[in-house]
Amino acid sequence: MSLRQDGILGDLLWLLEHPPTITLGTSGGSSHLLLPTDDLEVRGVTVVETPRGGDITCHEPGQLVGYPVVDLAQAPCRRDIHRYLRGLEGGIIGVLAKLGLAGVRIEGRTGVWIAGSPPRKIAALGVRCNRWITSHGFALNFENDLEGFGAIVPCGISDAGVTSLRRELPKGKVPSSGELRVLVHEELQASLGVSLGLVVGEEAGELCDSSPADPKAAGPLSEPRGLK
Repeated sequence: MSLRQDGILGDLLWLLEHPPTITLGTSGGSSHLLLPTDDLEVRGVTVVETPRGGDITCHEPGQLVGYPVVDLAQAPCRRDIHRYLRGLEGGIIGVLAKLGLAGVRIEGRTGVWIAGSPPRKIAALGVRCNRWITSHGFALNFENDLEGFGAIVPCGISDAGVTSLRRELPKGKVPSSGELRVLVHEELQASLGVSLGLVVGEEAGELCDSSPADPKAAGPLSEPRGLK
């Protein structure tokens, strides 16, 4: 974030996976944790508090997590965090449409859903904005087994379910991780109206280590090599 604030880097999208982790946003969510922290740690699940907005959610291998770092003072959704959130949702809805799924918004509930009775959440959002530079972002359930969601009330919503691309798509229609990253990158750029450099996995650390002191000397961001 600081490199973007200082103008050393342009807007970018960092795509990665997390190990089994339950995160609590600024809206709290500890009351929506269904198992003791010690029991979760025995299972290899870490519980952490984060400065992002929102309630409780779960990250696990096979889930695609995206952290857009965008200057909202310059983006088309100029200094409008709600419009930015709708842009993130719109990008994910565009990805689902390309895969033959109808993603929807539900009034009063941030995120992207598959309609039904009950509706099923396929992507969660939680962002932070500091000096109009965004951090944190979204988690799109891709090939994760969703087991970790059984330990929480996701986002504090008890009257809905969770789902993934693997559950919703026929086996032969599930994209590869590389194909999904390309789709997410393309659709978010279109929805937000900004050009996003793409960083994948541990490339973010390499990018920070090699960032030049002169902003004009910063070269293009590397292509994805697979999630780490």
